Amino acid sequence: MSAPSLQPGRGIFRRKPIETITSDGEGTGLSKSLGLWQLTAIGVGGIIGAGIFSLAGAVANEKAGPAVLISFLIAGIASAAAAFSYAEFAGMIPKAGSAYTYGYVVLGEVVGWLIGWDLLLEYTAIVAVVAISISGYFNEVVGYIGVDLPVWMLGAPGTEEEGVAPGSYKINLFAVLLCLFIAFMLNLGMKSAARFETFLVYLKVAVVLLVIGVGAFYINTGNYTPFFPFGTSGAITGAATVFFAVFGYDAMSTAAEESKEAQKHMPKAILYSLGISMVLYVLACLVLTGMIPFDQIKGESAFASAFTDVGLPMLGAIIGVGAILGILTVMFTFMLGVTRVGYSMSRDGLLPAWFSKTHPVRKVPTRFTWLIGVASAVIAGLLPIGEAAELTNIGILLAFVIVCAAVIVLRYKRPDLPREFKTPGMPVVPIIGIAFSIWLVTFLAWETWLRFAGWFAIGLIIYFAYGYRKSKMNS
Repeated sequence: MSAPSLQPGRGIFRRKPIETITSDGEGTGLSKSLGLWQLTAIGVGGIIGAGIFSLAGAVANEKAGPAVLISFLIAGIASAAAAFSYAEFAGMIPKAGSAYTYGYVVLGEVVGWLIGWDLLLEYTAIVAVVAISISGYFNEVVGYIGVDLPVWMLGAPGTEEEGVAPGSYKINLFAVLLCLFIAFMLNLGMKSAARFETFLVYLKVAVVLLVIGVGAFYINTGNYTPFFPFGTSGAITGAATVFFAVFGYDAMSTAAEESKEAQKHMPKAILYSLGISMVLYVLACLVLTGMIPFDQIKGESAFASAFTDVGLPMLGAIIGVGAILGILTVMFTFMLGVTRVGYSMSRDGLLPAWFSKTHPVRKVPTRFTWLIGVASAVIAGLLPIGEAAELTNIGILLAFVIVCAAVIVLRYKRPDLPREFKTPGMPVVPIIGIAFSIWLVTFLAWETWLRFAGWFAIGLIIYFAYGYRKSKMNS
């Protein structure tokens, strides 16, 4: 009896043949320069950021207490369910695009388009939000050395600052420059950019280990009692918040075409990066909630305030530098992700071919990278962090749902395909990823859904006006 097949589909649900995608016949203008540990560093760079320096403290103080540890474990398990699905696809389809490509192959062109279109906004907004948050840390660090920056360059229009006349011009200049700097680094070529990212990740991990190592000597086990001050429901609610600190491997998977041995290394890099990050998160939570009572933790500067309370204020400056480095790597990972998604959509004909033009020497999509750099800079410079943050999250969860569903469909439709890595517990594990993602979506405000629907509507207009006709699948 022959194995069930994945039918090619017609119209808007036509699918790219997986044999064509995985063959060397599909040309690429990208260079293969990333090894296993560079890929892992990119993944760790995308996962560990504000979550370990501020989010853990905020959740401990407001929602979970010492049980923030449980919140991270729950979120990590849920994220791992999606990570397994990404790892299976990365081993089968080592091409740029990640969830966009996976959706295109399994569920059809219009599904792939919507996921890709969605990720273009989500990843760009994440870059902008992270740039804004780094700008805040930067202002604190320069304050340590007694430098006062002009108020007009410290925030977006509409943010109230003493010393700025109402209606005067304002911009978050440092956030703008950060976005353009990351675009510049990515345009130097993947080999140079990956070295830069890997170096920063090593520094970031060193700072986190320093914080954990020193803080361990100031743990008072009495601070762990009560462990569930907000009840078990508080730990579960906290998991919904910290979930957004335990993804990033999805953006890293867009670099599959730039990996030297993608089918072998991508699945390992996805799982390694999540595993390393979870260990650091758990240790950091243990140290933080053990150093001071949970109700005295300051959310925005959790570790800095904790070390000040135990008589080590000088570590605050080190933590501030570590936070800047840590969050900077998040910008790198997600800008890399969005440029590779756009590159793939353009190469498939769904966006103009102009966007997928690569540099003849550096082998990177220079045009699209600068476009994203400028777009994220505009958002970071002109929008307050709250409004920029509202553009994120919902699309990532939708991508998780699509990838987890697609891996189930492909496992049963094409069991004959060679798989470097197989998602364990099929189909239970992907279903857990789907259920948890849908559950988290219910926490989002209706305004987020409205913006999301508007962006999707624009995407559908572009798809039917241009992408459907220009697609390389349109014969």
